[in-house]
Amino acid sequence: MVFFSALSLHTHAQKDTSFILNKSIPGDFSYFTVDNLDNIYLVNNNSNQLKKLNGNGDSAGVFNNVRKYGKLFSIDATNPLKLLLFYKNFATIVVLDRFLNVRNTINLGKKNIFKVKAVATAYDNNIWLFDEGDSKLKKIDDNGDVLLETVDFRTLFDTVPSPVQITDQDGFLYLYDPNKGFYTFDYYGALKNNIPFLHWNNTEIIGKNMYGFGDTILYQYQTGNLKLMEYAIPVFFKNALQIKTANNKVYLLQKNGIQQYLIK
Repeated sequence: MVFFSALSLHTHAQKDTSFILNKSIPGDFSYFTVDNLDNIYLVNNNSNQLKKLNGNGDSAGVFNNVRKYGKLFSIDATNPLKLLLFYKNFATIVVLDRFLNVRNTINLGKKNIFKVKAVATAYDNNIWLFDEGDSKLKKIDDNGDVLLETVDFRTLFDTVPSPVQITDQDGFLYLYDPNKGFYTFDYYGALKNNIPFLHWNNTEIIGKNMYGFGDTILYQYQTGNLKLMEYAIPVFFKNALQIKTANNKVYLLQKNGIQQYLIK
């Protein structure tokens, strides 16, 4: 059953959908991510090891020193040939190649960048980050040198966003602050819009679609037709330690491993 009601910014629809279990990867993992080739990157809770599995489930690389710089905060696998490991507490980015060998390490503190919550691979293989110290969105190279920066966000907004995720997608840059919503910029740092979808978890930008999760709902916002869709999700999704949407699949991190679901 589908029903529609008017909202201020978009058309709103709710649908039932099916999530079909396709694959399980047993193990004790603390974090995972997926790239656009269906490779899965798994951080083991006990061994401090990062392991890469290809789409067939075969091992494609191992990195054994994942906690050298403390607790790993996030992994950006936008470019499967260049993996970004971000250590927020140490303001450090470790860059790995496709075999999970270290290419280089970027100490942001040495560049006077100390307060960062999110990093992302740029379209040109440089790195985006939001420097909360001076409230600027910046693009840096592999040496940590600033190639581009925006104006001070304090001149743009009454209250400055604090993005927890940055996504470079199809000519635009998306910053997500759970308390303020999505901010869209062009590659020169010019603000295009703010879409106030608040308190979404595990957000993703795929093509022209924004995805995010509530406790019982998968949200999909189609920027081309300004339509927000809500899909009912199984109750057990709520117990997942981490959820990721990628390649028309949903991945759940549970206490006993990773589960991959097809979306029907």
